[in-house]
Amino acid sequence: MELIPLTTTIYVLQLFKIMTQLICFLHFENSMNNSEINAQISAVILDLDGILLNTEVATKDVLKNFLGKYGKVLDMEKEDKRFGITMKQAAVAIVKDYDLPLSPSQFLDEITPMYKERWPLAKPLPGANRLIMHLYKHQLPFALASNSLSGNIEEKISHRGWKEYFSVILGCDQVKAGKPAPYIFEEAAKRMGIDASCCLVIEDSLVGVEAAKAAKMKVVAVPSLESQAYCDADLVLNSLLEFQPELWGLEPFDDWVNNALPVDSICFECLYRNGCLFESADDGISGLPTQVSGIYFGWAKSDDDEIFKVVTGIGLSCYSSTEKRKIQLCVIDGDGDHIYDQHMQIVLVGYIRGLNTKGNTSRDIEILEEDKSIAEASLDLPEFAHHSSLAFF
Repeated sequence: MELIPLTTTIYVLQLFKIMTQLICFLHFENSMNNSEINAQISAVILDLDGILLNTEVATKDVLKNFLGKYGKVLDMEKEDKRFGITMKQAAVAIVKDYDLPLSPSQFLDEITPMYKERWPLAKPLPGANRLIMHLYKHQLPFALASNSLSGNIEEKISHRGWKEYFSVILGCDQVKAGKPAPYIFEEAAKRMGIDASCCLVIEDSLVGVEAAKAAKMKVVAVPSLESQAYCDADLVLNSLLEFQPELWGLEPFDDWVNNALPVDSICFECLYRNGCLFESADDGISGLPTQVSGIYFGWAKSDDDEIFKVVTGIGLSCYSSTEKRKIQLCVIDGDGDHIYDQHMQIVLVGYIRGLNTKGNTSRDIEILEEDKSIAEASLDLPEFAHHSSLAFF
């Protein structure tokens, strides 16, 4: 039997993936034209991990280190397939897949304290605080429904001050079965006194989307895994910052300053070369969550201690065998041509827009002259200037 070259296999897989994304894109375009604009939502249900909290980056080494103690090597392809399921389900699969000398309950007893140590390090994802405060301000019922145990949810959000804002908080141990079963969303709607058809779910996992649709609810997906196609979602966004409440019959945000949005500071380090930034992630895992996507602005500091005003475009490249973070940087208050092969410290304090994905699935990044003008003017305004660049460097 003639073997197919590996390069050809990779190419075919990538082509299949791009075609799947294109089909989903057309589905989202049609659904937006036909249903979401007329939707009347009375309550919102939010997932926790990957929607509100960036627990993935905070705990990224936990399973890898745990498996290392038993001489096992982490397989990210396997872990991606388990994304979004309950810890109990994951424990059964992990013990079996890695042939660990433990029962699932022993595995959970050993690894859970390791996760708990890292949860306080999990930061809110872009737009999380903004959305919570907006829903609370307008007195809209909203719930937190997570595949985490209720006790773990409490530990994750206790130091964020979010608990008092939610109408309902539910964990997978408070219903018959977790996602992808619909029970947790049905129970959340019941406790809020809202019909399921009037609820909007915001999820980052395929199992969450499946559960929401099974509960007869509208669902917006903000994917944590770009390699998966979210065709069943009513709408897919790159970030919560792209969420428009008015599309769902809700009060719009009123926090834009001219054409820019103040955001909680996003800090990271990278190598700057030929106008592009390359993350310094020695383990191959990005320090930036997938949901940091779009055109942002802020400050950059070079190895020479020079501080610049910058605009950055952040997305993912879909034209490689694995998806990689794609970051472009433009210096807007000086000549950055002399900067080459330098490590940069970046602090982003404002958001301008999402990436232009209409008509293609590559999420090409193009920083426009208008983006530069908006960024330069905004960084001199009080709403952005209070993020004094010197405080971060």
